[in-house]
Amino acid sequence: MARQSRSERNRKQRDRQRQLRERQKEERRPDRDDIARIALHWMITRSIKTDNERQLGAVEDVVVERLVAQGFDKQACYAVFDDLVDKYADTDWAFRRKTHLLFRSGHLFEEERRH
Repeated sequence: MARQSRSERNRKQRDRQRQLRERQKEERRPDRDDIARIALHWMITRSIKTDNERQLGAVEDVVVERLVAQGFDKQACYAVFDDLVDKYADTDWAFRRKTHLLFRSGHLFEEERRH
């Protein structure tokens, strides 16, 4: 059997990823980034509400340290993190809802109707 070309392997990988995303969307299954966003939001807002600057600083330092280890600029990481803290602290900002999770087959999910 002949070896597949790089473009053919890439095309098949794109197809598999597309199918995976579609299946996760249908199952309403969060991905790693969804969980990470919620966890970071929770850590930041919890630190703000409890006025725990030490905890917030520790979270920021760990996040920045790990981003820098991946090759990101340290100052840029601190700036982005501080912008998130400001956004969460100064407003009642919340995540944008993923509207595709609210509807299935044209019907609002029952649990969302109660809110």
